Amino acid sequence: MKYVGEAPREEPATGERPTRNRVARSVLDHGPSTVAELAERLGLTQAAVRRHLDALVSDRIVEAREQRVYGARTRGRPAKVFALTDCGRDAFDQSYDALAADALRWIAETSGEEAVSAFARARIAAQAEAYRAALEAAGPEDRTEALAKALSADGYAATARSAPGPQQGEQLCQHHCPVAHVAEQYPQLCEAETEFFSSLLGTHVQRLATIAHGDGVCTTYIPRSGHPAPKTTPSASASKAGRNPA
Repeated sequence: MKYVGEAPREEPATGERPTRNRVARSVLDHGPSTVAELAERLGLTQAAVRRHLDALVSDRIVEAREQRVYGARTRGRPAKVFALTDCGRDAFDQSYDALAADALRWIAETSGEEAVSAFARARIAAQAEAYRAALEAAGPEDRTEALAKALSADGYAATARSAPGPQQGEQLCQHHCPVAHVAEQYPQLCEAETEFFSSLLGTHVQRLATIAHGDGVCTTYIPRSGHPAPKTTPSASASKAGRNPA
């Protein structure tokens, strides 16, 4: 999520999203908050705050709960406060990319680049069982599609399609990569993933483009049985994939 500065005014209808982000950010910064507290902090009317909170609750970014009371409770119902859900916290940048990059840098400096590759392969291996089960449940012609669905469940927004032109195979396209920023510095993450795809599918596969390389989509060519992979290089195919993602 990206956030704009907190100007003390209500946004017009076309600016609903920035204001909604301001409300969520205020809850993150200040903890569970009442409608009145949010309105005062953001310079909005309580009616406007309630409208944005309703949308955030619907999106599962925040949830309503009773305000925790310390000491003797007064008469009447406790005030309702709004707190971030786990999903809401995940929507904010929590510097996990920087932490992961620092950890891999330390591994490389203390144990060498091969240790980074070993880590990348171990990370993939920890996820292997669920992926193998998904592919084993699919027919031979549906294995790439099954892999795409399994990747999508893990946040990669993957699709499968027939390879264009004379290529006799399929393209696995990952439209999102949760570790793209780290993979820019440590391509071993992409290499381990490609090796994993080859092992899962029982055939040589070729990575044509990666988001970490600056392309619009990670694209992997998967030949049909008996057909070799095309003689293309990742750098040559990358620019094409970035311009026209699958």
